[in-house]
Amino acid sequence: MVKIRLRRMGSRHRPFYRVVVSDSRKVPSSRVIEELGHYDPRKDPVVIRLKTDRIDHWVSRGAQVTDTVRGLVRRASAAAES
Repeated sequence: MVKIRLRRMGSRHRPFYRVVVSDSRKVPSSRVIEELGHYDPRKDPVVIRLKTDRIDHWVSRGAQVTDTVRGLVRRASAAAES
């Protein structure tokens, strides 16, 4: 099964996340199919950059979105509307 999930990057105590499409049977740090954006919770304001058209493409192909990524998509779309 293919999932859209977060991949932790950065150093210790300085997390940075990439939103990626990967095989759910592999560990999140393994090779990815496609990178769909990034999320930096340490910036003020928080930086969320997502390729929503590609997320929609993968969801239409049957990819499962994790709860955390689903929340990030909602926050990014709410920020874009205002």
